[in-house]
Amino acid sequence: MAHELRPYQRLACDGLYDFWQEGGGNGLIVIPTGGGKSLILATICRELLAQWPTLRIGVITHVKELIAQNVQELIAEWRDAPVGIYSAGLGRRDQRARILFMGIQSVHSKGAILGDFDVIIVDEVHLIGRSADSMYGRFIRDCRERVPDMRLVGLTATPFRLDSGRLDRGPDALFEKIVYEAGVIELIEQGYLSPLIGKAGDDAAQIDTSGLHKRAGEFIQAEMDAAARIPTVVEMAVSEIVERGKDRAGWLAFCTGVDHARDVRDQMRRHGVSCEMVTGSTPAGERHSIIKRYKARDIRCLTSVGVLTTGFNAPHVDLLAMLRPTLSTGLYVQMIGRAFRRAPGKTNALILDFAGNVVRHGPVDMVKSMRSGGPGEKREPDLTDGDDDDEIKAKMCPTCRALVAVYEPTCPDCHYEWPPKPARHEPRAQHVAILSTEVIEPKWLGVTGVRYAIHAKPGSPDSMRVEYETGFTTSRQWICFAHSGRARGNAGIWWRQLGGELPVPATAQEGVDRARKELRRVLAIKLKSTGPYPEIVGHHLAPEGTERAPQLVDDDIPF
Repeated sequence: MAHELRPYQRLACDGLYDFWQEGGGNGLIVIPTGGGKSLILATICRELLAQWPTLRIGVITHVKELIAQNVQELIAEWRDAPVGIYSAGLGRRDQRARILFMGIQSVHSKGAILGDFDVIIVDEVHLIGRSADSMYGRFIRDCRERVPDMRLVGLTATPFRLDSGRLDRGPDALFEKIVYEAGVIELIEQGYLSPLIGKAGDDAAQIDTSGLHKRAGEFIQAEMDAAARIPTVVEMAVSEIVERGKDRAGWLAFCTGVDHARDVRDQMRRHGVSCEMVTGSTPAGERHSIIKRYKARDIRCLTSVGVLTTGFNAPHVDLLAMLRPTLSTGLYVQMIGRAFRRAPGKTNALILDFAGNVVRHGPVDMVKSMRSGGPGEKREPDLTDGDDDDEIKAKMCPTCRALVAVYEPTCPDCHYEWPPKPARHEPRAQHVAILSTEVIEPKWLGVTGVRYAIHAKPGSPDSMRVEYETGFTTSRQWICFAHSGRARGNAGIWWRQLGGELPVPATAQEGVDRARKELRRVLAIKLKSTGPYPEIVGHHLAPEGTERAPQLVDDDIPF
């Protein structure tokens, strides 16, 4: 029996279909880690074949665990799915299945044999490098030679390649546009992802990257290892992790290399912490055993080099230590993503950044491209060049070292109040908030009236303005049905949450017209202070079946 999609998962699928209906080809879906990409993938396969039974779909990813996970999700949704697997790691070499799940290492040179795909879906698509001669590049090219109008779909938590720039920009971009992107903050507030909090590590535990050189867009490995393996730095970092993690269940530490991971593991054990190391050279059987024991909570901490940044699913991770500096925006997002999943008893996840990654890339929900993507691609601010390293994006509480959004006047942890005009920050600031806004407890306000109207803005599609009367004040939302990307997705989520029927309105005028007939009565709204403006993050509705919206004011005059 098919699972009911979350609102944003439904909108992700519909965003892809709408893009194709408009004549688009290669679409990218961006869903944060823990947001259920496997279910989206399974739904797309099932719905495409329900509409076009002769279609052939290929699904590619890079590790056997992800292949198995995606196949299991599809079979759970569609017991009789015509599915096959081509993966040496899983011991299967099916070739002609209607839906073929593949490991890229097994098929990269077999596009001419396995081809004839009408649609190829790439999971964890950020791993596709810019080079057209990569394993992914060769396979996609060979398949497209057999089916020139083949559609490509990408699923990822980040639109940034691990090695260079964005997937949807530049003359060699694989994808034409992001057809849907779910926001981290929205999914946290809706209860689908775990909140994140950040605390600054002790200055003595920080890895000094000021003297490191770069090669191929990343810090030179040997120099990075030397900076990270200074004994006092390792000792101070581990001591702080142990102290801050004493009430936390699952610790994960990302390290610079095998020797560094071993150093951190051994230091953890000296503190009496059960800790194991997982690297690319760990034998498969041993790695499986370690991860199984970690998920069973028999091991409290894992130190890792590279192998746990994608496809690793341990929901109870509630402390993540970044002991590995990186210039890769994609790698940064993937590391943080390991802490997003929810688990029983988990209220939030603590991110400890000992490597300057947050100040380098920004809050995880607002990352921007850190380097030029290639010839002809517009260059974005490069915070890794050194000149911009002192750009402050948030601030550290001087009392409790909490990482707080720059506009917050008071620390949410210890209630320290900043002066009205804070002093200039130090040029080598190491600490910024892991999220652009603190997820704080909102407050409920009773609603006495609601008004829907058209809001016109020159140069942009009209939006629907919603005004909630709450006593002597008015709170507003702008619902962007006619926009694209996240704005359109959020409009659809709002519409369905308030009882609106499918399809979601395509224009603001349609929204106003249908709201009076379809939307349920709003009894209260949940309001949260986000920066300078309050944000509506929840609605309390009248029971289903009661009068739809008797308190609405009939007003659709543009303003």
